[in-house]
Amino acid sequence: MHAALRLVRATNVVVSFVGTVVGGVVARATGVALPGRLWLLIVLAATSTALVTAAGNVLNDVGDLEGDRRNHPDRPLVTGAVGVSTARRLTVALFVAGAAVAVPVAIVEPLVALILAVAIAALLAYELRWKARGFIGNLTVGGLTAMVFLYGAAAVGRPWLVLPFVGMAFLATLSREVIKDMEDVAGDTERRTLPKVQGMAVAARIARLAVALAIALSVVPFLWYLSPRSLAGIAYAAIVLLADLVFVVSVLWLPRRLTFEQTVSKGAMAIALGAFLAVAFR
Repeated sequence: MHAALRLVRATNVVVSFVGTVVGGVVARATGVALPGRLWLLIVLAATSTALVTAAGNVLNDVGDLEGDRRNHPDRPLVTGAVGVSTARRLTVALFVAGAAVAVPVAIVEPLVALILAVAIAALLAYELRWKARGFIGNLTVGGLTAMVFLYGAAAVGRPWLVLPFVGMAFLATLSREVIKDMEDVAGDTERRTLPKVQGMAVAARIARLAVALAIALSVVPFLWYLSPRSLAGIAYAAIVLLADLVFVVSVLWLPRRLTFEQTVSKGAMAIALGAFLAVAFR
């Protein structure tokens, strides 16, 4: 992969784009049969999300340069494939572009502007202060991931309908972030992460608790607005059950097999995204 794509973490950028689209179509509950005006709002919001996500990822690598020399020596800034000054300029450009793309959406749905402002402020706070404090940084990343779905739903004027998925995304991401900190515990000499401060056993319990709560939330759509007898309900149940099982695997062997566990957690999140999308066809 080209160094610039690795720097922005292209896979994460694509996932954030898709997550915003899913949030929008789930909120409207008409599948993909949306008016062109709504599709335009969703695509603009998703593009904004992707650009801001890319900016945050570049900023993260700039801030983590010394730690990455130990934990991730293949990162573009560490290898010199991309210069630090170039990365800083790219961060600013991506943030500005992400905000500019969102302007037409915010004019129609002002809540979008508020969510974007909170997201950018949280990203900056995370990089400049909270990342070094460990668990509050994990909570921030979980919140930012969850906002992706809320952002898409807000773009079409129905943010409350995705709240169960916002909660699931927050908890699943929190679990994975804790696992990642467990994996990097030896190299995180300048961060007060949960496994460094409280130990690996406590971190493992927190990761498992987050997964358990996310699984519990996965039944909420059936209690709120999804019929278990509908095609959408059956599809959601089948896919979310698979995602829940994979999430269980992602914390099964903690605090061992950390690289495997966090990779499995990412896979479970991808499956859960499919479950969320099924709800759009209710």
